[in-house]
Amino acid sequence: MNIIIGLGGNIGDVRSAFDQAVAALGENGGFAVLGRSSLYRSVAVGPEQPPYLNAAIMVASKTSARNLLSLCHQIEAAAGRDRSREKRWGPRVLDLDLLISDSVVCRGPFLELPHPRLAERAFALIPAAELVPEWIHPLKGRTLAELAKRVLAEDMGAVELLGNW
Repeated sequence: MNIIIGLGGNIGDVRSAFDQAVAALGENGGFAVLGRSSLYRSVAVGPEQPPYLNAAIMVASKTSARNLLSLCHQIEAAAGRDRSREKRWGPRVLDLDLLISDSVVCRGPFLELPHPRLAERAFALIPAAELVPEWIHPLKGRTLAELAKRVLAEDMGAVELLGNW
């Protein structure tokens, strides 16, 4: 399966954390990294905090989405994230979210694919749509490009393109 992983962070050296996460997935995790989106800046959701940097990558996986999510949590922890001590939607050095897959829909207690808020959150949707604009959101019945266009029409300032990373 191919899967889009959203990357986010707003404290510390976020770009370095993104690079380390991609390396950990590709080199150590055995996943083929097939593409990277541009880098974006977005206003934080949740408590007052600095803006986030956001991006997305596409990986090819031969393991289950659940195993990939577990590896993502290990990579976050290695970057300094402590999920047990942080506030919901609070600041973090690295956040890795499984956003959408080309072949898996999952609604379980530990994993939901596509991500339950993907279609409403520009900071996740825009980078994902940059990578695979033609993918159809299986629960919305629209392409990621169509969903991104709608989200941007509602809030043109939702994300700021920063370029490559």
